[in-house]
Amino acid sequence: MRTVPMPPFLVDELRRRRGAAVPDGRALVFADRDGGPQRRSNFRRRVWLPSLVRGGLLGRVVEVAPGRWVASWPERNGRERRAEFTTEVAAVAHVAASAVGGLRFHDLRHSYIMWLVTDGVPVNVVRRVVGHEKASTTLDRYTHTPEDYADRVRLTFADDSLTFHPSPDLTDSGDTLSPGPAMEGERDDPRRGETGVVGGSAPGGSSRTCSAVTGGVQPPRVCRSYAI
Repeated sequence: MRTVPMPPFLVDELRRRRGAAVPDGRALVFADRDGGPQRRSNFRRRVWLPSLVRGGLLGRVVEVAPGRWVASWPERNGRERRAEFTTEVAAVAHVAASAVGGLRFHDLRHSYIMWLVTDGVPVNVVRRVVGHEKASTTLDRYTHTPEDYADRVRLTFADDSLTFHPSPDLTDSGDTLSPGPAMEGERDDPRRGETGVVGGSAPGGSSRTCSAVTGGVQPPRVCRSYAI
């Protein structure tokens, strides 16, 4: 049992379905004709497959003239069959019963989770909404890489206003920084695999970090101070 947030359009649709009666928390939202739970086979035959046909996701039904509906659908061997009917209901029912393929009802769950993740909803929130025990299940089983993943990565860093850009006077090959009193703690940092990385205290209660790339000549250094 879990609480699932619903968008306003879904709330409105459910209210229209339920009518003006006060909702009963114990009643089924989607019930069979007798008010009981729907059988999976009945739901698939009566609701799901006809919905795919009407949505253009399984076969096709076209009105070619008043009282003339042409239905087409794929068979198991890949060939397309066609037939003519006098009503849309009959055409849709025939395609729903004869066509091969189409989306599964469970595919809606995949699409829902993928939509949430793609729109930036945190994975731990998605996990809670869909009822997974671990967030890794959400990532590994239900999410897929979108086709525009490269553009999404680029757009993430499109605004580089917070990116550090060395001052031109520090990047000029003719300029170097001489060690001063604030850089007496200079030492190599083996964690980064480079030399010239220093960590010390600079005047004014700040921490200064300088880096240099090793080479045959004394390289320029870029220093930054961070307030503590």
